[in-house]
Amino acid sequence: MSDDSGRVRAGGAPAPVGLYPHARRAGNLLFLSGLGPREADGKTIPGLNRDADGQVIDYDIEAQCHSVFRNVRTVLEEAGSSWDQLIDVTVFLTDIPRDFEAFNRVYAEYFADNQPARTTVEVNRLPTPIAIELKCIATMD
Repeated sequence: MSDDSGRVRAGGAPAPVGLYPHARRAGNLLFLSGLGPREADGKTIPGLNRDADGQVIDYDIEAQCHSVFRNVRTVLEEAGSSWDQLIDVTVFLTDIPRDFEAFNRVYAEYFADNQPARTTVEVNRLPTPIAIELKCIATMD
């Protein structure tokens, strides 16, 4: 749902981990804040395996990709946009040598028709124990 200032808070997406909205509308553009694969409950991260002490021991990048794409779709739709209106996607991966091929395979499933501009970069880490985050721009009708 969007407020008068264009801020979007999507009830079906995981809460942001800081003081920022899920997205912000400016004219006919929608700028999504970085979204990761956490489930709407805000705690569950698909494909994440931890040891008894809570330390990450492994993760399934494909499960995280599917989840982050669901989260992006949720924010887009709750803001009044749609998947096919995405025009730019910035992808942050924590391990490109390990994950890039699998990410590209899953990405191709979701973007076979709509092919927004895309940039993929490797980052040392993300704010929560996730392996992928997306920053997107979409148009609005």
